[in-house]
Amino acid sequence: MSTPKRVLLLDTGNEWGGGTNSMFELLKRIDRSRFDVTCCFYKDYKKGQSGRLLSEELADIGIPLILLPIRKQPLWAKLAKEVARGLLSWSGRLKKRAVLAIEMQWRIKPRVAALKLLLEERAYDLLYMNNQPSSNLEGYLAAEAVGLPVVQHCRIEPTLQANEAAVVNRTATRIICVSQGVADVLAAQRVAENRLRVVYNAIDSRIALPPPVELPPTAKELVIGTVGQLTARKGVTHLLQAVANLKAEGLAVTCLILGEGPQRAELESAVSRLGLVDQVSFVGFQSAPLAWVQAMDVCVLCSSKEGLPRVVLEAMLASKPVVGSDVTGTRELVVHEETGLLYAYGDVAALTASLRRLLNDADLRGNMGDAGRRRVAERYSIEAYVAGVMQVLDEAVP
Repeated sequence: MSTPKRVLLLDTGNEWGGGTNSMFELLKRIDRSRFDVTCCFYKDYKKGQSGRLLSEELADIGIPLILLPIRKQPLWAKLAKEVARGLLSWSGRLKKRAVLAIEMQWRIKPRVAALKLLLEERAYDLLYMNNQPSSNLEGYLAAEAVGLPVVQHCRIEPTLQANEAAVVNRTATRIICVSQGVADVLAAQRVAENRLRVVYNAIDSRIALPPPVELPPTAKELVIGTVGQLTARKGVTHLLQAVANLKAEGLAVTCLILGEGPQRAELESAVSRLGLVDQVSFVGFQSAPLAWVQAMDVCVLCSSKEGLPRVVLEAMLASKPVVGSDVTGTRELVVHEETGLLYAYGDVAALTASLRRLLNDADLRGNMGDAGRRRVAERYSIEAYVAGVMQVLDEAVP
């Protein structure tokens, strides 16, 4: 029997998200006789504000964790970036390059040195990275320094500078793209197409669905909701504006917002300003969001960009129609007029119209929800996802 390939999984994230969940789905099922995986993170973050630590979740499935030290940003770097942004405000491209050069000096190069030492001392066969190229530069450079194969799992639509794309082309053995849209975006940014492999995100369609959460008696008859980190990219402000539009038309709904993030205070202020305090509930990060999705009549995702959003897979699994912005990833999951409705990102009037149509038609909601469940079971199986990733890892280390 051959020795398992030693894999170091590097994840530079600092909070639990859909990519973390997808990573765990893989690690729970990966063939341990073929792959001996160790995780490497910079932060032992919690699964939500009050959940278990990453290290505890990994220990439960027998995956070791290495934590690398985080260096605090020095004052000179902060000031240098502010000066660069001011002096180069006329050119977004040059501004990004200058900021990256500063980041390279204080943050990335020391991390390269630490990773290089780790890769050499523990004799790994492969570096497998779980975010997207721009957030994993230290991994590429460290693996290049020791001559190690690199597999990047790109979980969101990326934006690469020319010098970042050059590093990827020089170093990456394979890039796993969670959707065809992500692969197309990388190719358009001059990443070599022969390195790209599409392995769709997935969900276990055989799991027993939890009962819906019990909402308070004050909840409206119709319930919509969204799940995700509360950042500008997720477009939750647009959803609140659409809810206000529906209220003005006499169609009151309960809107559930699952997630935490830096935009929460801003969104709470918007709820007050729009007069939606009695309709919008911020329920925070939920480690088991399916129970909340089960309580929704319509699931909404208003993002400016995605990879292949797990929340849409969860909504489809729960037989819920989806209203989503017509962006990379979401448009591959939501079949317009069949499993949900797509609208142009940022078009609040179109978002309002899509919600109005679904909320006023229970039969349409039911038909689209049923079609979504069939689609996720047929096309996005967890077995295909795990097998696809393992095949790419095998290709990288013959």
